[in-house]
Amino acid sequence: MADLKGKVALVTGASKGIGAAIAEDLAERGARVVVNYSSSEGPAAEVVAWIRSKGGEAKAVRADVSRPEEARQLVNSAVSEFGRLDILVNNAGVYDFLPLAEIGEEHFNRMFDLNVRGLLFATQAAAAAFGEHGGSVVNISSMASTGALPATAVYSATKAAVDSFTRTLAAELGPRGIRVNSVLPGPVETEGTQQMPAFDELVAQAVPQTPLGRVGQPRDIASVVSFLVSPGAGWLTGQAIPVAGGLR
Repeated sequence: MADLKGKVALVTGASKGIGAAIAEDLAERGARVVVNYSSSEGPAAEVVAWIRSKGGEAKAVRADVSRPEEARQLVNSAVSEFGRLDILVNNAGVYDFLPLAEIGEEHFNRMFDLNVRGLLFATQAAAAAFGEHGGSVVNISSMASTGALPATAVYSATKAAVDSFTRTLAAELGPRGIRVNSVLPGPVETEGTQQMPAFDELVAQAVPQTPLGRVGQPRDIASVVSFLVSPGAGWLTGQAIPVAGGLR
């Protein structure tokens, strides 16, 4: 198990699903964790309570990272609370699938504002806060970034942008000891995806093409993130890593 004792991690969108699993896994490995949420205060408090029940340290902080100023304030809150920042996991994101004929500005802006702009400015603030000790950024992307699924044009484009940021920022920030990687989940069963009208159909299509023969769980993603931010992954940066049971 990766040893993250002494590290401070900030996980955006960590009140539920994959983000909550990442926050809990990082804490289990010794990190002190800032659990970010935008509107789900109760679930975020439950994640913090779970971490504390296991002997860990965590704090919930509200911020809408699609707003650059709030993203900066969030990073400042993490440093103020725990004295430093070592890890940023850009998990906050939204998904909505529409065919081309139905796409409007609201649909486009909503996803790019959070999935792309929010990630960029959260990373900018974190990179400034890491200081001389460097740090690690993990961006939660999606297999949609490399796929060609109908009705996912905008969502897939946001995740392709995430992977592009990962490559370019890894090159830019590497000399400062900051590693940047992205994780590309396949279909993952969460509170949010279970409410998607098309999720069962997506699973029915994807699982037969998945060598491991099942849909993903949040902890499948969390354990990979914890490895990527650990010293054991110290020679990895600029990578977009599929975590999808072998799905192509």
